[in-house]
This record gives sequence, structure tokens and C-alpha cells, in this order.
Amino acid sequence: MIEVINTLLAVNEINTLFKLLLIVLLSGIIGYEREAWNKPAGFRTHILVGISATLVTICGEYIYNNTGADPTRIPAQFLSGIGFLGAGTILRDGFNVRGLTTAAGLLAVAGVGLAVGAGDYIGAIIATIIVFVVLKNFRSFSDKFDHFSILDLSIKTNKSKEVIDEVRKILETYHTEIVKIRIENGAIRLLSRYKDRADANAVIASIAKSNDVDEVVEISER
Repeated sequence: MIEVINTLLAVNEINTLFKLLLIVLLSGIIGYEREAWNKPAGFRTHILVGISATLVTICGEYIYNNTGADPTRIPAQFLSGIGFLGAGTILRDGFNVRGLTTAAGLLAVAGVGLAVGAGDYIGAIIATIIVFVVLKNFRSFSDKFDHFSILDLSIKTNKSKEVIDEVRKILETYHTEIVKIRIENGAIRLLSRYKDRADANAVIASIAKSNDVDEVVEISER
């Protein structure tokens, strides 16, 4: 009897482990691409959301197999409800959005709780270990990616064409890429991005030194 139970557990939980590890790989690939562009939802955030969605699906299937209930109703309601909780942890600070990883972690923890409540203890343990490892150890991986920051400037000048040409040369010196540049309200609005190792203050100072520039203002919020 014990041998039969162990065999069944091995088959079910190997399948669960495969799904969770697979979603780590797939969502991690998407997260890597987002992280390289320094998007608010990056490497770890995507992995956590993927794990949560997979775990909710596994839990719904488990409930259906054991009770015959609709396997989609509880996960659907769960996802709607946990979204409001996660939103409370997300804060915007200028161009930066903070708290997304925390929100995803809450979603993952809620999924683990739902799995435990349904009796899928092994699945919950596996998910908990993976989530912990992601939060604890994957930071070192994400820190190795190229990160870009946004520099939004308003440059007041009476010689827009000449200043734009000069600004382009300055940005090239600091390996800063122009995303958008336009004239509005008699000033040049410059949106650029640079890698974290670049010195944004040095870029602003160099532009401000131009004889044709009257004032340089960094825009912290849109």
C-alpha cells in the first residue's frame, strides 16, 4: 500500500515540479528582456507572476479532481481579489515604480496559501522553495543585466537648432541615447536613456555650460 502511494505521489509531484520549473524558465526569459530595458516589472517580477498563475491553475485542477467543483471559479476570483492587495504595495516615484516585486510576491504567497487550503501540500512546499530562492538569490543575476535610466530635460535657449546639434555630441560622449527630442513652449524637451554607470549630473552640467543654453531643468515627473 505504501509503495503504491509513493508511486502515485512521485508521478503527480514530478509533474507539478516540472510545471513550476518550466514557468520559471519561460517567465524568466520574458523577464530578462524587460529587465534589460529597466522596466518596472523585471526578471524576478515576471517569474513570481508566472509561478503564481501556474500554481493557481494546478490548485484549480486539484480541487476539481477531489470535489468535482468548477476548477476555474476559485482561481478567477482569487486573481481578481489579490490584484487589489498587490496594487496597494506599488508606489510611483518620478519615473520609477516601486513595489512590483512585493506585489508579485504577495500573489505567489496567496497561491501557496490556496494550495495548502486545498490539501496540495507538496505543491505548496515546492512553490514556496522556488519563490524563496527567486527572492533571495536571483537578485545577483538581475544585477548583472544592463540597466537603463531615463533622463528627461527641458533646455531653454534661443538657438534651438544649434543647441540640439551640440546636445547630440555631448550625449554621444557620455554614451547616452536620445529617445525623443522636440520643441515645446520655446524650450527643447529632451528624453534620453543611459546605463546606470553613466553620470547624469555630468551630462546636465556639460549641457548647461553651453553659451547658447539659458537654463537646463531636469523633469522628475511627467
